[in-house]
Parts: sequence; structure tokens; C-alpha cells
Amino acid sequence: MAEVKLDAQVRTDFGKGAARRARRADLVPAVIYGHGAEPKHVAIHNHALMMALKTPNALIRLEFDGKSELVIPKAVQREAIRQFLVHVDFLAVKKGEKVNVELPIHTEGELAPGGNLLEHVLNTLPVEAEATHIPESVTVSIAGLDAGHSVQAKDITLPSGVSLAVEDDAVVLQVVAAQAEAPAEEAAEGEGAEGSEA
Repeated sequence: MAEVKLDAQVRTDFGKGAARRARRADLVPAVIYGHGAEPKHVAIHNHALMMALKTPNALIRLEFDGKSELVIPKAVQREAIRQFLVHVDFLAVKKGEKVNVELPIHTEGELAPGGNLLEHVLNTLPVEAEATHIPESVTVSIAGLDAGHSVQAKDITLPSGVSLAVEDDAVVLQVVAAQAEAPAEEAAEGEGAEGSEA
């Protein structure tokens, strides 16, 4: 994964008022943790950070105060309705260092015919990977799986240098038979008919 360079500014004032002022200036407050060092408080331009965070587990090089810090996002807070960035926690990382991250799970292929449904028991797969070689995601084939089948963590092929950070037998995906919904549909049609008479 290529690293993204972002300019940051050191923050010296804190609290809600300071955070609001930063956001009015189109900056996102952030904190850098890790390696036993004191947390560093920075602010990053909103649009540039938003674009960088489109990639899960993005490797970001923050440049501020004449220094450079390699980080990955650990906690991203967004405003509930409009989803703009409110605050980001970063973990400082070094080349060769292993970190625990969660990878998005993508599926490929079609389930066995018969109206089966795929249930994501885990939305992401916890893994340990080298900080500068974190995969963007993992892909799981669901081709031909029928109701009752499941995919466990150990069944997922991981890239070289990446290991599971969850139990081998943890269920990641499972296939369930579709529930019959005809009675509910009939009830809804009946309600609609009553409504049209009123």
C-alpha cells in the first residue's frame, strides 16, 4: 500500500471550543499515539484527510513542525448525520513493525441457487500485518455455497506476512435459507387496501 503524504499543523489549544474553531477553518483535530511517546495533537486539512481515509487502514505520512511521522488511522469519528470528520486517532508506526488492523471482507461468486442469503457474522477480519504492508482487503469466494455452509477465519487466504488476529474457527460468513415472507406481504396488501378506501 502506497503511503499518502499530508501536511499537519501542531495544535496547542484543546477542548470543544478549539475543536469547533479548527473545523470552521476546515481542519480536522487529530491525535497521534504510540511507541510510548506523549500523544501529539495536530490538525489536518479536511478534504485531504477525507480522501486519504477512503482507503481502509491507509498508511499516512504526516508532516508537521519540521518532522515526519508514519501513522495509520485507529479511530475515526464522524458526525452522525452529515458524516463529516470530527476527530481522528492515529497510531504511529515504523517500517517492519507489526500492527493489528481490521480488513474489509469482499465476496466473489454466486451462492447456490434456491434463495439463500449470505450473512456477514464479521464485517471485517482482524489480522496482524506489517505496518507498511497492510492489505486493503481480503476476498472470499462464496461460489456454490448452500444454506448451512459457513466460512471460518482459517478458510480465508491471507497475503504473505499477514496472520489472523482472531480464533481460527471464528465464523466470518454463513449462508442461511431465505425466510418465507408471504404472510407479511399479504398483511401489507390488506393495510394498503384499507387505506385506499379511506
